[in-house]
Amino acid sequence: MKASRPRVLTQEDFDRFASLSRDDNPIHCDPAFASTTHFGATVAHGMFLFSLLCAQMQRSNPRPVLPVAQTLMFPRPTFVGDGVAAVLVLNETPGRDRIALETSIRCVQRGRNRAPASDEQVTAQGDAVLLVDASAELLAEVQRQEAGEVGHPAVQPAGDRTLYHLSVGQEASAIRSFSAGDIDEYVALTDDGNAFYTDPVFAHSRGFEGTIVPLPLLAGMFSDLLGTRLPGRGTGWMKQSLRLRSPARLGELLTASVRIVRLRGDKDLVNLATVVTGGDGRVVLAGEALVLVRNLEDKRSLAAA
Repeated sequence: MKASRPRVLTQEDFDRFASLSRDDNPIHCDPAFASTTHFGATVAHGMFLFSLLCAQMQRSNPRPVLPVAQTLMFPRPTFVGDGVAAVLVLNETPGRDRIALETSIRCVQRGRNRAPASDEQVTAQGDAVLLVDASAELLAEVQRQEAGEVGHPAVQPAGDRTLYHLSVGQEASAIRSFSAGDIDEYVALTDDGNAFYTDPVFAHSRGFEGTIVPLPLLAGMFSDLLGTRLPGRGTGWMKQSLRLRSPARLGELLTASVRIVRLRGDKDLVNLATVVTGGDGRVVLAGEALVLVRNLEDKRSLAAA
């Protein structure tokens, strides 16, 4: 097991990641709003926590590694003021060119005004796959292999057709590009100084056109959509799967889309398909999200009217 040094999370951390991801969901950025929710205080963005895991992945390996897959569940919120450690446990290696990990964020120090825990609490957990000696050719080969293994998509269990203002089939999308300045801020905030993101000479030597956009920033486009558009402000992230399909280049126009595939009114849960596509239409990142809509701003406003 490899664990990072504890880091105490601040409101400034949350605000900086909100600016970087464009996800200013009030459960992360508005202490007054967050205090009226079941959280009681602002909580960390899921992809900010993922970025801390990615930083630990890089620190734990002597050479740059490329994260290409991650599942994350958030069994408990991570609050402002909490001290957290990023923990990696090696799984059985799926091949010479890949590393499989169990990943978790553990709260090792409670923030002020919160009851101390009797032991460490896991606030994020999942599994990751990293490419060792990654190259553009290897990434393309891995994706070709996986495309051949993919069968028919799983059929979603029956759910509700509508929930609050939401309905199955609703979609939202956003377009943006990432600059070298965005990468500099990402590295400064998260300490994830992976050479694939920061060193153009190294990236070229591995067959890429230049440095590539970090996976947490790509997935942060989902964070923006889920937390501000669909389902909307007040959404809480419960689970996300991610699979890198092709590298995203700096300056490239990227389109992130989310689409509701299932609603569960009994638990205030929403499942969404999530995808990022490049300017040429290729799939860059794909996965699925599960979110909690208990604290939606517009739902609360309607109830108060």
